[in-house]
Amino acid sequence: MTMNKFILLTLLCLSSYALFSQKSSDYVITGKVVDKAAGVPLEYATITVKDKNSTQDVEGGITDMDGNFRVEVPAGDYSLKIEYISFQPLTLNRSINSDLNLGTIQLEFAASDLEEVTVVAETTTVDVRLDKKIYNIGKDLTTAGGTVSDALNNVPSVSVDVEGGISLRGNENVRILINGKPSALAGFGSTDVLGQLPADAIERVEVITSPSARYDAEGTAGILNIILRKEKTLGFNGSFQLSAGHPDNASVSSNLNYRTNKFNIFNTLGYRYRESPGNAFFDTRYFEARQDAFLDNVPYDRNIEDRQYDRLDRGFNGNLGLEYYLNDQSSITGSVFYRKGNDDDLTTNRNDYILGDDPRIGTTRRELENEDDQSYQFALNYINRFNDEGHQLTADVQYDVDEEDQRTFINEPVRYNNSSVNDITLPREETNTTEKQKEYLFQADYVLPLGEDSQFEAGYRGNLENEVTDYELRQEDGNGNLVINENQTNIFDYTQNVHALYTQYGTKFFDMLNVLVGLRMENTTIKGNITSLLTEQELQEEFSFPIDTDFNNNYLGLFPTVNLILEFGEEENLSFGYNRRINRPNGWFVNPFPSRDSRNNVFQGNPNLEPAFSNAFDVGYLKRWGKKLTFTSSVYYQHETDAFQRVQEDVTITGPGGNPTQVIRSIPINLATNDRFGAEAGLLYNPAKWLRLNGSVNFFQFNLDGDFNGEDYSQKNTSWFGRFSSKVTLPGAIDWQTNMFYRGASQEIQGRQDGILSIDLALSKELFDGSTTISANVSDLLNSRKRQSFTTTEFFEQDSEFQWRQRQINVSLIYRFNQQREERKRPREGQYGDDDGEFEG
Repeated sequence: MTMNKFILLTLLCLSSYALFSQKSSDYVITGKVVDKAAGVPLEYATITVKDKNSTQDVEGGITDMDGNFRVEVPAGDYSLKIEYISFQPLTLNRSINSDLNLGTIQLEFAASDLEEVTVVAETTTVDVRLDKKIYNIGKDLTTAGGTVSDALNNVPSVSVDVEGGISLRGNENVRILINGKPSALAGFGSTDVLGQLPADAIERVEVITSPSARYDAEGTAGILNIILRKEKTLGFNGSFQLSAGHPDNASVSSNLNYRTNKFNIFNTLGYRYRESPGNAFFDTRYFEARQDAFLDNVPYDRNIEDRQYDRLDRGFNGNLGLEYYLNDQSSITGSVFYRKGNDDDLTTNRNDYILGDDPRIGTTRRELENEDDQSYQFALNYINRFNDEGHQLTADVQYDVDEEDQRTFINEPVRYNNSSVNDITLPREETNTTEKQKEYLFQADYVLPLGEDSQFEAGYRGNLENEVTDYELRQEDGNGNLVINENQTNIFDYTQNVHALYTQYGTKFFDMLNVLVGLRMENTTIKGNITSLLTEQELQEEFSFPIDTDFNNNYLGLFPTVNLILEFGEEENLSFGYNRRINRPNGWFVNPFPSRDSRNNVFQGNPNLEPAFSNAFDVGYLKRWGKKLTFTSSVYYQHETDAFQRVQEDVTITGPGGNPTQVIRSIPINLATNDRFGAEAGLLYNPAKWLRLNGSVNFFQFNLDGDFNGEDYSQKNTSWFGRFSSKVTLPGAIDWQTNMFYRGASQEIQGRQDGILSIDLALSKELFDGSTTISANVSDLLNSRKRQSFTTTEFFEQDSEFQWRQRQINVSLIYRFNQQREERKRPREGQYGDDDGEFEG
């Protein structure tokens, strides 16, 4: 969309609004409808106005995406009924002789007692907005005692692979936000930390496949925005959770909250101890025999590598915040987050080298890794609501630091199958890696309603990141001394600064078409500086590709967005979305120094990576049949240029003792274009109070077109994944939940990947009038969550299998206190869109 077209569309929207606003009526009734429990606006709530002196309805309407409504009636006595699916209707009687603003109206779940409230609240529901789908996660039994990563794996459109990597519709380039912002809680956009935060910290997950201009343009797949819980009940309340399981793991966490009419103090504390055994297997067959000078030049044409992972994770996390209400319209919130981890990982890597059918030589490589890391975050938020119609200004300042100190000790004794040869030991290795990452965030957002059906927004966000990786490799010399390997030791200083401005305009046409158009401008600066004992020329010779040891890239991008929803009624709508996105290479992907996980298989970053850009289109359909059945679906297409892909090569690098060693190198490259097509569908079905069913399926295909080092990597790949969940209430108030996930087989650029099946089971029982819950669950019941793949290149073919974590059994106990008390009336919204106001009848 050109700028002229964008301006023309905006003028047309304003003109249309002016025409509609000329319609006159005697008096106007306005208000806002929200979910009392979650505090979020209820879109598509029905307002029916009936003349008390007549049996006919006079007027009616539905709420917009912000929960607001407007109804025009002549003077008279009326009965107003506000309704929303699964909520208790509210009826008000009013005499109208002037314009009436009903303020904020809170609806409660349609339940007559606590047990029924629990049944409804445990159901995961979906709410479709102009630019996202909101999944209000119920009490997912299978993730009790689990982590945020476990909970995400049960969200439609989302899948979590065996290593904890998160993808959206099969695309791994997804942006992770916490409460709408990048955060140390999410590992600055990576997914490692999400495996350490408790699943019960989540209130809801926003799946944003067609982000509007208010969101970062980063992430070609879209955005996952994780909204954390913050209690809204007055007084002192909270919960405690204890969990334990096999393989050995234990955790304890607490969520405490103290709220008055003037301030709200919230606190989360947690400690986790977890053993996570895993394994991997690689069978590599070379098309020509090869030899390693350090393995006594024994020739071989096959290598079998068998890995065992024994991981021990210990971690503490805490969050303390204070929200202070300056007045009825404004508040300021400050919070501090701290996380500390201590991990001990032992990887035992057995290698057998074979020539034909003759086993020749073998090694057992033991790698002990000790890692200490800590993260902390300071955040300050200010919000000022100028009125009750949505006119507001918010400002955020955030500072994040993540520090990590990693020490690795490697030894690799060699055994000969020929007993006449004495065994030897490869030189010992030690690595020391220190990483420190800092991030500053500055953000301001302004929202201006224009009448009842239109809204203007504008804002700024600045993300300033710096990551310094200090890596030292020491290897044993001929005298048994550890000396620095000059080829590998380095300091990599990486900086990424992004400044963004955005504006967007939303309006409604003909009481059925919602339109949201926006434009975001982002300026990105990426700098990298490599300090090495080798010269730039020597580094290029060592790694076999051009390396700039001091690079500075700057680029400016415009990212337009268009989102539409066509409403066919309260229970049916059709949506359309378009957006332009960017995928920036992170520090891990551009650091050119190879990993040391294996002597035969290494990962190496590529400092020559350029950002990838995509244009994405999405069409969705939603239909509800009363309170029991909801159907969602969408089809989508994405065209990405300079897409990142990992390729494997047979290369020579400097090995132990400075000797040249042939390895299989995995390296990311810009592989020309990637066209993605896909479709997804989901059903939420509640046929009875004791039975809830949830299923979804996602089909996707991508077409790659590109080559690297003279080899054509063009390829078409089709795959799919599906999930099914059932929850049954048994006699004795026992809940039984089953989750199933299957990812279909797929063709990769250098081979194929087999399908993966995973099944989780859980049982739960409420005790002591619902204040206590005891549950037991089994994660990966069949122990089948393994990635099995086949790779073939010009030099070798390889079968591999990888299991990050074996089957897990957990038992959890949750105790809640003072969480069923009614909220007192307060006409204000909290941070992150929480609405704590209550209509006073």
